[in-house]
Amino acid sequence: MSATRLQQLKGHILTENKIASMAASPSPLTTHVLNTALGVPGSNMTICLYRQDSSTNAWSLITTGKTNDDGRCPGLITKQQFTSGVYKMFFDTTQYWTNIGETSFYPYVEIVFTINDPGQKYHIPLLLSRFSYSTYRGS
Repeated sequence: MSATRLQQLKGHILTENKIASMAASPSPLTTHVLNTALGVPGSNMTICLYRQDSSTNAWSLITTGKTNDDGRCPGLITKQQFTSGVYKMFFDTTQYWTNIGETSFYPYVEIVFTINDPGQKYHIPLLLSRFSYSTYRGS
């Protein structure tokens, strides 16, 4: 097979990273956990996403995931699942701190927020230390 033909074939072969990025449609809701005490991403933290039923106020679990090495948890919710309403993100801080050999004042963090326009992108970062946390609506 000629070198030119091999180059043409190479251009049609997708790497694993390209396949993964094509398969995962971007979530309209993202998060990023940062350990501000150590200046590192909050990796390997369990996050649960819930939606509140407007008639009963009961919480329904949508998904559970873990933050990656960069402190992000991609693919939390699909665009089709993302509707107006009240949501809650539960961050398992106890297990996170235990995994890195620390303890924390807060056994978990829950962030409750309202989605009025599901057509927008919402980013919920968590800035975390053993004795404090903060959040905001990012972009």
